[in-house]
Amino acid sequence: MIEDGVNPIVSNFDVTVEKLVYGGDGLGRADGLVVLAPFVLPGERVRVEAREEKPGLVRARTVEVVEPAAERVPAPCPYFGRCGGCHYQHAPYEYQLAAKRAILAEVLRRIGKIEPPEEIAAVAGDPWGYRNRAQLHVENGRIGYREARSHRLCAIDRCPISSPRLNEVIGILVGLLRDARWPRFLRSLEIFTDERSVQLNVLEAERPVARRFFDWCAETILGLVPGGLDYEDRFRVSRNSFFQVNRFLLNRLVETAADEANGGAALDLYAGVGLFTLALASRFGEVTAVEAGSAAARDLEFNAGRAGFANVRVARSTAEDFLRTIERTPDFVLADPPRAGLGKAVVACLGELKPARIAIVACDPATLARDLVGLLAAGYRIERLTMVDLFPQTFHLETVARLVLHGR
Repeated sequence: MIEDGVNPIVSNFDVTVEKLVYGGDGLGRADGLVVLAPFVLPGERVRVEAREEKPGLVRARTVEVVEPAAERVPAPCPYFGRCGGCHYQHAPYEYQLAAKRAILAEVLRRIGKIEPPEEIAAVAGDPWGYRNRAQLHVENGRIGYREARSHRLCAIDRCPISSPRLNEVIGILVGLLRDARWPRFLRSLEIFTDERSVQLNVLEAERPVARRFFDWCAETILGLVPGGLDYEDRFRVSRNSFFQVNRFLLNRLVETAADEANGGAALDLYAGVGLFTLALASRFGEVTAVEAGSAAARDLEFNAGRAGFANVRVARSTAEDFLRTIERTPDFVLADPPRAGLGKAVVACLGELKPARIAIVACDPATLARDLVGLLAAGYRIERLTMVDLFPQTFHLETVARLVLHGR
């Protein structure tokens, strides 16, 4: 416990972990304060060092696991606990899935005052080697990720959650960094792959990186392509276009969101390069795909055209602006918003439009809870809630909420 008269910010103390919370931490209590610490499991007694204090709350660093939980397992990654990318490698995968479903339910109850369905289904794949994209930082001849809650570099030479091709490229880049031709002003880059071709994007540099850098990289990185990557010959994905990172669950995510949906007209909001649009186009007479990003919208038009879907119309607009002008109610709306969620304006528009069915693909349970509050008030009910684990070993979770209008 925190000793009387001792500032907890400079004290080490023991705490028993009650539960895992969204964000990757475990929650415990000491002397009336809520304590949040990473890399722990419920039931464990841990020694922590307080790092930050807010009213009623202490954020801490885990110093030692005094009494480990029976479920704790060794983390296979040598960087785990220092690298900020993973949070749950110390827990078996089935345990992670159960914990994430419990966290989703808790967030819906706490933020939205929503009682979730009795059963929250889980869709999962291989928990290792799943990532098709990685963002890497470069400092002083080393390459890697940021340390947890820090700007310090955690240099790596491999990453267990990244795909084999990504790890191959990471190894090549580690070697190229030792070469005098490497641009020392390059600060961060991104690798994206479908296990055949590789896209290499410079994210941050102190001055423009010359074309000869990519030509040089292409000498050792086989399959390096300039511009857009043609993901599995189905989706052209340009440099500034978003695409899901779990190579194993793309199809299952689409199936979960669009399951049994069919009819005359569908609306795909925040459509990106068309991951959901193409699936909807085979089920509906017409599909309107709404995308504000110019690069993604161009990719979307290309992908729909190449797939032969003449029934797809691309609207280059924000979701809010488009919904304010729509004249006919679609049979089905699918929305895959960014982390900020739909927001009040889009929820209000959907509440007025009242499509019979809505599917929301949400990457943040808190914003999903807020969006659901407005839609439930507008007459919808939750038909099905599915946790799709696109990010094993991390606290991140994707949720597909299927809603149906009362009376339908």
